[in-house]
Amino acid sequence: MHILVVDDEIEIADLIEIYLQNENYIVHKFYESKTILDFLETNPIDLAILDVMIPEKDGFSLCKEIRKKYTFPIIFATAKVEDLDKISGLTIGADDYVTKPFEPLELVARVKAQLRRYKNYNQPEEKNKIDFRNILMNKDTHEFYFREKKIELTPIEFEILWYLVENRGKVVTTDELFRYVWKEEYYEKDNNTIMVHIRHLREKMKDTSKDPKYIKTIWGVGYKIEK
Repeated sequence: MHILVVDDEIEIADLIEIYLQNENYIVHKFYESKTILDFLETNPIDLAILDVMIPEKDGFSLCKEIRKKYTFPIIFATAKVEDLDKISGLTIGADDYVTKPFEPLELVARVKAQLRRYKNYNQPEEKNKIDFRNILMNKDTHEFYFREKKIELTPIEFEILWYLVENRGKVVTTDELFRYVWKEEYYEKDNNTIMVHIRHLREKMKDTSKDPKYIKTIWGVGYKIEK
């Protein structure tokens, strides 16, 4: 894969290049921004690492120009640490943000994560895979990744979460969920069974019932994950 690195600090750019080449990435390194857009016209890039304070055109401006034509992931690497700078970078189209000084291995890990996410988003949707809001599920392997971290789920927990995410944006009734997971008719006494599994899922996802970010309880009806 081809990685674009733009940083006017030669030592940092060279260090990034070494670590990325060790992972078998092809690195295209620049110390200024004025020729970048012309370069992109004829050279396919899979991900870009941009410094904010670069000569000619700063990283924010360069990112805006890139986003007019290209969708590959962009990571900012900069010494500017103020929250406003982070928000500005993400708002104009960056995908991630690391502050200097940073551990090169951390940057490599972020590069891999962004490339994996980008690849998943741009592949034709597979009916046995779900990639949604930090949730990555593979029904064939029963693997569940949450915020890039693999989390072990029981078969029941996996089936419950799969069905809720697959039907995101809709309220899934308790009896509908029970029939899907247990393949049996739902009875009122079975509600506690579902509640226990939902609680375990929330714990593993560090979610809460009072202020849920993912699995919301619709009292008297069932559960819902927002789109």
